[in-house]
Formats: sequence, C-alpha cells, structure tokens
Amino acid sequence: MDLNVLRDNIDEIDSRITALIEERIRISEDVARYKISVGKAVLDPERERQKIEKVKENVSTDFNKRSMEALFNQIMTISRSRQYEIIAEDTGESFGFKKVSSFDISSPRAVYQGVEGSYGHQAAQGYFGDIEGLYHVENFEDVMREVSEGRADYGILPVENTSTGIITDVYDMLSGYNNCIIGEYVVKVEHALLGLPEAEEADIKTVYSHPQGLMQCAEYLSGKPAWEQISLKNTAVSARKVLMDRDPTQAAIASRAAAAYYGLKVLRSNINDIGNNSTRFIIIKNSREYDVKADDISITFELKHESGSLYHILGFIIYNHLNMNKIESRPIRGEKWKYRFFIDFDGNLSDAPVRDALKAIEQESDSFQILGNYVKAE
Repeated sequence: MDLNVLRDNIDEIDSRITALIEERIRISEDVARYKISVGKAVLDPERERQKIEKVKENVSTDFNKRSMEALFNQIMTISRSRQYEIIAEDTGESFGFKKVSSFDISSPRAVYQGVEGSYGHQAAQGYFGDIEGLYHVENFEDVMREVSEGRADYGILPVENTSTGIITDVYDMLSGYNNCIIGEYVVKVEHALLGLPEAEEADIKTVYSHPQGLMQCAEYLSGKPAWEQISLKNTAVSARKVLMDRDPTQAAIASRAAAAYYGLKVLRSNINDIGNNSTRFIIIKNSREYDVKADDISITFELKHESGSLYHILGFIIYNHLNMNKIESRPIRGEKWKYRFFIDFDGNLSDAPVRDALKAIEQESDSFQILGNYVKAE
C-alpha cells in the first residue's frame, strides 16, 4: 500500500465531511431561530438519544458503534453551541449583571472574619486601606450575612491557600447567598510561633492556631511531638488567647502582624512548610455588578449524575476558546453522589464567547450561578 495514496483518500473524505458538517450547522442555525420563535429549549435529550441509537444501528462493529456515539455526541454539542450563540445574540443576554467603570472603596463599611492582626484583617487593609468602616465578625457565614442583609457594603473571605487548597466552608456558602464577587486580594502567609514576652520556645507545651495554620506548619510541628495542638477559629484569635491567658507554656501560630498587634514575642519565624505560601481572598458585594476591566469569572453549577455530563459542559468552554483556571467539586449536602462544581475561567461578561459559553452551561445544568466577574489579583 502507498501511504501517500491512503492520505489522499483520507483528505478527500475529510473534504466531504467538512462540507456536510457546514451544511448541518447552517440547518442548526435555522433550528435555533425556530426555537427562539416558539420558546423551545435547545437541548432535547430524548431526540439526541434516539438519533445516536439510530446512527449506531447503521454501523457493523462494536468499535465503530462507540466511535459513532462519541462523534455524534460532539457534533450535536457543536450544533447546540451554535444555537446558544444565536440565542445569546438575539436576547442580548447579560445574566442580570451591570457593567461599572469602578467600585467606590474610598469609605465603605467592610467586614472580615477574625480579629485585628489576622490574615483577613491584612487582606481587608490591603484592599481597602486603613478605613474607619472596617470591622470584624466571628464566622465566615457572618460575613456573608452582613453583606447580604446590607449592614456591610463589602465582605472579605479567604477561598484558597497555595499550600492546603480551598477553604471548603467558604465554597459551600458561595452558592447559598446572592452576594457577588467583585474583586480578589492575595496575602503572603508567613507563619511565626508567638509567645508571651517572657516565654522561650523550650517552654511551650500547647500551640493554638486555625486548622489550616496547623496544617501549613505540619513539618515544623512534627518535630514537637509533645506539644498539644488545639484548633481555634482564627490565627489572630489564637494570638489573643495566648495574651489573655498569660501562660508562658502557650504559643500561637500566627503572623508577625498579630505579634505586633498583641505585644507577643516571635519565638520562631517562617515556620511554614512551604516558603511561597499565599492565601487568596475574595471581595463580595450584594449587587450583580462587574468592573469594565474584569478578566476572571467564577461560576457554580450542578449536573445530573450521568456519564459525560461534565465533559459536555467543559466542551462549551473549549469550543469558545476560553482558558479555564480552576475547577473544584463539593458534595451537595443530603444528596448522595451528587456534586456542585466551581469553575474559574478568563473573560469578561461583555465578551461574546463568554456569554455564549455561559448561556450553554446555564441551559444544560440542573442549577447555575455566576458568582462574579472581577479583576484577577497579581
């Protein structure tokens, strides 16, 4: 056999396939316009199932049946993507978001979780400056409520650490409130062991910190097997406890800023397992707005527990040439083997490919929410 002849044959077949797919897409466009006129959904799962079964009947081997199923699934995904494009163009879809030139952060009421000297406090001061309207609450959900119920203009919440991953409590709350992410801020985490002014490292018997603070210093703590490790709600709360208890055998894992704020002694610096350790914080607001310069989008959605459901959703992102930065999944409480997905990808809600992808994901998910469109932190 001559390889060049075989390749020429494949090229000729591919030309026919290309022409037929173009013809199919043109007809799909007419289908989309008809569905717009009658208010019919783009996705018709039963029709697609019947179509694939019919195609499989016309091929001979099991391999070819699987190949046709994969091929026609992709062809129909492409067809639906084009239909969603037409619908988004026809409706001028904005998903209820308003574009703004900037956000007023000159003198807002802004809330963070923890106490003064915490990493949340550092993030709030870094983003807003040292404003009078800055205050703190006890729990992450308190931040959500303060913003949702209008007592705060903005909230600051940690969502991810480069060492220990996502903050699951915050992720689980993101879809439960109508707050919107409008910005983000990254704080470099430099944990230190803090004690009373008269204490020494050799005196310590008990160490307090946030659970992630203890996890992020696991290597250092493994060398102190006699120390009791106790989790508290915040690293700075831990520092404050050491100050209030006045017990020289107690220490806290917290920041140097917390040491300065509470008048504690740095017994040992830089005890992180990973030197390049940072925490990403999101800034939330109770309005569906996005900055004209926004370049990152966060969404969440639920899918049926079916083979290929996530694959098809990701196909809409790939089809629109969007760069996905992150994907996470969280189990849905009370629903066995069902998960909520979180995706971050590059883009602005003013961009047509972004709107097309979002429209497709919205239509083909069990539930869907845009968490925000914001300027990515450096």
